[in-house]
Amino acid sequence: MEEFVKVPKVYFEIPVYDLSRAAAFYTQVFGFEFEKELVERNGIEQLSFQEENLGICGALAKGDMYSPNSNQVAFYYKTYDIDAVLNNVLKAGGTVILPKKIEDNLRYIVAEFGDCEGNRIALHQIYPSK
Repeated sequence: MEEFVKVPKVYFEIPVYDLSRAAAFYTQVFGFEFEKELVERNGIEQLSFQEENLGICGALAKGDMYSPNSNQVAFYYKTYDIDAVLNNVLKAGGTVILPKKIEDNLRYIVAEFGDCEGNRIALHQIYPSK
């Protein structure tokens, strides 16, 4: 069996049509802060990287090679309150695709939402201990 080098996941990009609208949406939903950049003629709203925040970093990306789509790879944001995030999504103009689903046997809660650009984004919350 071939052995693979383990590589960390360090970065993601969410394709968008409108950088300002998408940045406002994600700021309202998660409180994210963004920094504008231009990379190879593509507009980027880079999430502000903070060393104390664990996990991967990412950006909103607009350009010819980026096309928002609800059928692409979904990634999950960890949250401590799925209900609050889903409420923020609705207030910001998004939609709930998969309502909160409690997986008792696996001890977590999941949900999915559609952002203002048509992307499918998932949420993950560890099920509270009793």
